[in-house]
Amino acid sequence: MWELTINGVDLYHIINWFFIYSFLGWVWETFYVSIKHGEFINRGFISGPFCTIYGFGAISVYLILKPIENNLLFLFLGGIVVATFLEYITAVLMESIFHTSWWDYSDNKFNFQGRICLGASLGWGVFTVLLFRVLHPIVEDLVALYPIIAGKIGVCVISVGYLVDFSCSAAAAFHLRERIPYWEEELEKKQVELMLKVNARLENLELPKGVSLDSVKEKIEDAEVLRVLTEKRLALRKELTEELRAYKKALVSKTKGNTRRFLKSYPNLNRGYRMRHKKDKN
Repeated sequence: MWELTINGVDLYHIINWFFIYSFLGWVWETFYVSIKHGEFINRGFISGPFCTIYGFGAISVYLILKPIENNLLFLFLGGIVVATFLEYITAVLMESIFHTSWWDYSDNKFNFQGRICLGASLGWGVFTVLLFRVLHPIVEDLVALYPIIAGKIGVCVISVGYLVDFSCSAAAAFHLRERIPYWEEELEKKQVELMLKVNARLENLELPKGVSLDSVKEKIEDAEVLRVLTEKRLALRKELTEELRAYKKALVSKTKGNTRRFLKSYPNLNRGYRMRHKKDKN
């Protein structure tokens, strides 16, 4: 089994590289998202320190583009095509299997169906060049440091733990579809409640001294009045956003295990539900 080769690379090295790249991908994703949100967030699909899509993506890109590894331009363009294709297929498969969305580029320019976007694709091209020129030589040297027998035993042990972890995570992901409608309904109720609260606050809005609501229409060009109104409106919007975010955290805290981790790590899980809900309304 270990001698099986794909494009000149034996299975032993492929599996070792897969776990190393999965771990490095997890470190990158977790570090980036944790810094962005100001708290630790595990970004892997499984509970353990592995991000499967990075491991599979890095190995696939390397094996497919290995014949053109000496041409930087072709590597860059090939990385864009191959990695973007893999990202799109992965998004479609995960949405089809779990009926949830694990990432969303809808707010990015030049995106397609929210699953891929130009910025990310260009990033994959740069990553591919770095993979061949910088990262992979280091990974190869790392695998060469330990005896092959130790590598085989280690891979077998890690694989068993990985499969058990993946099965538990997949089981939890299958149930997300059932729970998302409840969460969305609760969030919609909270949004309505907060909007009513904001409207009430706006009706009792304290204007600058000597200014009434009637006079605002006559003094709409008054820069000071506009400034105060804008500041108060922004403050109310910020307050509403913070309250809604706190309510979301409260909903997440009521869940357990992988479900809680998924909700914290992937805020766009409800994208598919919202799209279907919007379509039904129309």
